[in-house]
Amino acid sequence: MEEILHVTLHAFLDSLKVFPFLFLMYVIIEFLEHSTNITKNENILRGRLAPLIGAATGIIPQCGFSVMAAKLYDKKLIRTGALLSVFFATSDEAVVLLLSSGNGKAAISVMPLIAILFCVAVISGYVCNILARGETLLELSEGEEIHGTPCGHDHEQDSPIKRYLLHPLTHALEIFVYVLIVNLIFGFAMHYAEESIANFLQSSYWFQPLFAAAVGLIPNCASSVIVAQSYVLGHLSFAGMVAGLCTNAGLGFVILFKNVKKWRRNLLLLIVLYAVGVAVGYAVGGIMAAIGL
Repeated sequence: MEEILHVTLHAFLDSLKVFPFLFLMYVIIEFLEHSTNITKNENILRGRLAPLIGAATGIIPQCGFSVMAAKLYDKKLIRTGALLSVFFATSDEAVVLLLSSGNGKAAISVMPLIAILFCVAVISGYVCNILARGETLLELSEGEEIHGTPCGHDHEQDSPIKRYLLHPLTHALEIFVYVLIVNLIFGFAMHYAEESIANFLQSSYWFQPLFAAAVGLIPNCASSVIVAQSYVLGHLSFAGMVAGLCTNAGLGFVILFKNVKKWRRNLLLLIVLYAVGVAVGYAVGGIMAAIGL
């Protein structure tokens, strides 16, 4: 019983350290979202620079843009390359968690992570648009608006207190719970089977991109938390994290799969996202091994 309490308390305190930074990050994100209104611009992904812009906006740690991109794509208002650029760049809660983790290694990894996600998003977007030159687009109907707000919630009508205090607090608490669960699972696992787990992780190093990419496909912020926190705790390699976050598209696939008539299209996009994510993970792992990292 004493061991259980010790592991639980340790996991709780480790998770609690992250909470103030999570709250601060979400306040900043709410401010940027409200000030820029970037998810209100329906034409931002329709031009020649769409994959570049999609990648740049997808990097911002919020899932609202992937929601808007999915809605626009489902209505044939943007091309597939633009959609994929947003999906590949999106990492949901991962960047926030890495920056607020208090782990120096995790914080330093944010810049190379963002650079890799951005490059993959831009290249994939333009390659897809080249391969699908004949893709036709429709025009946005007059008066029609398609908005994508963080995690699907519209905060435009909220008071400043709700927008900058209650919503960030609620979101931070939600991620805190996810982090606590991950910490508890790994805490008990390492306490009772540290040697076995260490051997498994070492032997499965080159399979991590396969597993992490599959977890990243789960359309929930918990998946990005699991991937990022596993890296913070040292149980997932950087290459594995890259694979998992490449496939993490926020709530975008939830929007796409609501259109059951297009299930073949949606499944193909899912397969492409997974295949590219795994390939990028292995490429990163191979480069790191070659240079001795």
